[in-house]
Amino acid sequence: MKFGVVIFPGSNCDQDMVYVLKNIMKQDVVELWHKSTDLQNVDAIAIPGGFSYGDYLRSGALAKFSPIMKSVIDFANRGGLVFGICNGFQILCESGLLPGTLLHNDNQKFICKNIYIKVENNETVFTSLISKNRVLKIPIAHGEGKYYADKETIKEMRLNNQILFRYCNSDGEVTTEANPNGSIENIAGICNKNKNVFGMMPHPERASDENLKNIDGKIIFESMINTILSKI
Repeated sequence: MKFGVVIFPGSNCDQDMVYVLKNIMKQDVVELWHKSTDLQNVDAIAIPGGFSYGDYLRSGALAKFSPIMKSVIDFANRGGLVFGICNGFQILCESGLLPGTLLHNDNQKFICKNIYIKVENNETVFTSLISKNRVLKIPIAHGEGKYYADKETIKEMRLNNQILFRYCNSDGEVTTEANPNGSIENIAGICNKNKNVFGMMPHPERASDENLKNIDGKIIFESMINTILSKI
């Protein structure tokens, strides 16, 4: 497979993503600069974490206007696989590829720590190898990670099985105490109706290398690669 990793001014997790896809997952990877419109015939696109355009206005608000995002949106609307992590999730929401938005954490502070997420739907490209209700330990690092959508949108997302991950404790219990940022219904990751665009606030690329003593995030990348290769 060939992955494209989009890089904006302020991206700071792009090389983490490139490293995991290229060195851990053994896939072809190209870097897609924000001023370009050429997607270089990639099979999937990753939008990494960071502070695109310095998070001016609000996180992801300026990135959606970059030349590369016009191509990414067109790619996604044609069924292409796109996934965003942290700031990438914010950008996908701002671009209208995913429903809802990301707000400031309830405590108004930047949070960087390991948390737990529970798999709600394992029938997507991104979760196909993960058993439902499995608990994964994944790090977070964000100041605006509180997922929010109105009641009608949340209802529709439930009906369409678009909620993929919820924050939980180590026993898999979805509780208020286990919610690090105040996200509505403990939502940590979602997909679009067509199940080809995915976003999550936790960083699976920071939990994919055995040298870091945690590879819980690796199975998300394995799911994507396995599902796509099976269709080629």
